[in-house]
Amino acid sequence: MSKQRYLHFDALAPIQSPNFKVFTFVARADEISRIARIERAGRDEGGALQGFQRPQIAGHIREIRDYLEKPSAILPNPIVVAFMGNAKLKGGSAGDRRRELVVDTANGPPGWIVDGQQRFTALSELRGRDFEVLVSGFLCETEEELQKQFILVNNTRPLPKALVYELLPKVGDLPPRMSGRSQAALVTEALNYRSGSSLKGLIKQQTNPKGSIRDTILQRVIMNSLSDGALRLYASDDQMLLKHGVTMMSEFYHAVQHVFADDWIGKTPKTSRLVHGTGIIALGYVMDYLSGATGAESRDEFARGLKLLRGKTAWSSGEWDFGSERRRWNGLQNVPADVRQLTLYLTQVLKRRLAGSVRAA
Repeated sequence: MSKQRYLHFDALAPIQSPNFKVFTFVARADEISRIARIERAGRDEGGALQGFQRPQIAGHIREIRDYLEKPSAILPNPIVVAFMGNAKLKGGSAGDRRRELVVDTANGPPGWIVDGQQRFTALSELRGRDFEVLVSGFLCETEEELQKQFILVNNTRPLPKALVYELLPKVGDLPPRMSGRSQAALVTEALNYRSGSSLKGLIKQQTNPKGSIRDTILQRVIMNSLSDGALRLYASDDQMLLKHGVTMMSEFYHAVQHVFADDWIGKTPKTSRLVHGTGIIALGYVMDYLSGATGAESRDEFARGLKLLRGKTAWSSGEWDFGSERRRWNGLQNVPADVRQLTLYLTQVLKRRLAGSVRAA
């Protein structure tokens, strides 16, 4: 049995540009696949550019699909479709925004998906659900107009990630990629605003721009520790994490501030690597190491371990002596290689000095 050639949709057509007919309607993924296609950017044999869509991102598609399979899922973001022919708006009168969209599919999908390709692909993979979405469409006459609208639609400025991360703790039922960051943001928020925290007011967030330690840096410390460090014991219970995990981190950074007071007080990431991303992340591993090796939990216990690093650091002056290499104090940057080098150096110093103190005892 052949498929119906013409598809009909009830549409609303707002008054916007006299040069374009814009409308919105409701459709299922199987209906969208009959009226629109994804044309990926590439080159023909002569080198001319064809299409405009970026490659699919498999992980992102799976994440959207897993979310849409939940009974509570909604998708308010419309899929944007453009037509250069074989689509017409019928009906309507002055003051009446209601129209009928008629799409001719005799020669295949006549439209192009301008925005929402990942959402559309995820919708197409759903099984056993008649999930309808909003579709925003427009009619244009040339490919140049189509490409211009694609650029304009996809060139909007995204929300700052730091703001998104601050909002995460207020939202539940998130994809796994975001839930881990949500826990880290929850701890960061507590450290920055909880009374008695050693980091109170020191963490730079969208809502606290005067802080000196970037929230995303501290969140990396927390996520590392939740994965395979001192905080992993509390990873499955947010209440325990807020009670014990936050307290332990506050105690650790209290010890850091006192053991390395000259490199902390009044310093910024430009004047001390102790409050720079490189130092903060490396010290996160030091916290995990001291917790595991000595059972440290309180500020005094952490301070005893941190004092073993005295004379071996160059947070705000001098040089780091890494054995095979010497680096100026401000030569370390917040890149994975430098973070690994500093982390390995600090933990090795601790291992040697802890072993020496045990032998002496």
